Amino acid sequence: MGMTPMLSIFHFLLLSLSFSPLLAAAANQSEGEEAPFVGVSIGTDVSNLFPPEDLAAFLKFQQITHIRLYDPDAALLAALSGTGIRVVLGVPNNQLLALGSSNATAAAWVARYILPFHPSTIISAVAVGDEVPTSFPSVLPLLLPALRSLSSALSSSNLSSSAPPIKLSTPLPFSVILDPFPPSQAFFNQTLVSSFLLPLLQFLSDTDSPLMLNLYPYYAFMQSRRVIPIDNALFKPLTPSLEEVDPNTLLHYTNVLDAMIDAAHFSMKNVNVSNVSVLITETGWPSNGSRKDEPFATKDNADTYNSNLIKHVLDRSGTPLHPEVTSSAYIYELFNEDLRPGPVSEGNWGLFHGNGTPVYVLHVSGSGGFLANDTTNRTYCVAAEGAEGKALQAALDWACGPGRANCSEIQPGESCYDPNNVRSHASYAFDSYYQKEGKLAGSCHFQGVAMVTTTDPSHGDCIFPGSQQERNITKAGINATQTSKAEGYTRLRPRKRWDLSFHILSMVMSMLVVVTFSTSNFWT
Repeated sequence: MGMTPMLSIFHFLLLSLSFSPLLAAAANQSEGEEAPFVGVSIGTDVSNLFPPEDLAAFLKFQQITHIRLYDPDAALLAALSGTGIRVVLGVPNNQLLALGSSNATAAAWVARYILPFHPSTIISAVAVGDEVPTSFPSVLPLLLPALRSLSSALSSSNLSSSAPPIKLSTPLPFSVILDPFPPSQAFFNQTLVSSFLLPLLQFLSDTDSPLMLNLYPYYAFMQSRRVIPIDNALFKPLTPSLEEVDPNTLLHYTNVLDAMIDAAHFSMKNVNVSNVSVLITETGWPSNGSRKDEPFATKDNADTYNSNLIKHVLDRSGTPLHPEVTSSAYIYELFNEDLRPGPVSEGNWGLFHGNGTPVYVLHVSGSGGFLANDTTNRTYCVAAEGAEGKALQAALDWACGPGRANCSEIQPGESCYDPNNVRSHASYAFDSYYQKEGKLAGSCHFQGVAMVTTTDPSHGDCIFPGSQQERNITKAGINATQTSKAEGYTRLRPRKRWDLSFHILSMVMSMLVVVTFSTSNFWT
């Protein structure tokens, strides 16, 4: 049986609460238009971040061809030269005052961060600020002047019509959209329309640039207090009875992200703008969080969301309103930012740890194998859950003795000595033996105290043999040089949080209006 009308109403009234294009151009894609892609955003609050040359080589090895940088960094831009990787170059919020106040400053910014690199390093867009209406509202009046100043500077440098052209936009939070479900009733926050949003959309239309939005079904799900089913947030298949229906258009919605995108299109339509596309500059799911406050921030859910997002985009699924148009998206983010303050989840949005090992296994086989983190066939051997200590010790002794596993890294003072317990040491020794034997059947048994896993057991500086083999391949591809770390890697992007205060009254009023329909066939 489908959801009750009242539950459906609550479900989406609370909704408001950043790879390569691998498929040939579809019939519904305009000739010459770039195919939809999935890229990654790169935050830099990371311990031991790769030097620029290594980071560029890591991206190329992982077959990542679209990235978003929050801060311009000349060394990294130089390292990306000739890689074919397309860059969305960020302008930090703290630079908007200068750029919006002076055309000369904007020209100097372009001369410093674009002219020396483009087009050898492909700068596809400039993201001016980030979530300014909620994160830095005091400089909002200068955001449009900054966009116009940078546009003028690009034109003066003959870059506005370069191939590919450099787009200019600003990433906005989804909270600028009110009443997002049904999508057909969504509208922009009226306090921002005349002073900011309408002029912004006109600028985007005139320059053929996208509306950049940071869209997080994770936050919609969490702040709905589970009224939104988690399957809707994770792109999991739904039976027809569980699909949400927009009563005004009769369009069926099977996932939260599509509803968010269509809410943006309807909001633009309400101000008579219909020719601006949507680019998702951030989306993702955290792999770890406070067990009390963020119980759904897990590796399994992060894997499910990001894997399904990738398939959704590369399959060109479109949205119910615009099935012919698929928005590209940047997954937030490449690395876990372990230096970020705040809740546990703040440092756990990455696809990779800072040492280059995957945080979890992406399951994107069938989508072209675009990412080396598609580790479906990468397995490790570790101590089995519940294995008894004496049996583990006996198996450990055999592996490091007659089994000839390499156990040097679990000796005192070495990188995998801590934690100093039999389970941890046995896992390392088991994996060493398993990898040495070429993962042959039976090589991960050890009288029943070992098991095969797809989760990389590496931790901190301790890199397990199975992961080390992958890293050796990566290093061969990277041809790493031990250069000094890049300067200027301090990002001033605000933490991920929705400013919901101006949503609540609108939602409550909408609930009071639509509840009168709760006994009818208003929702199919």
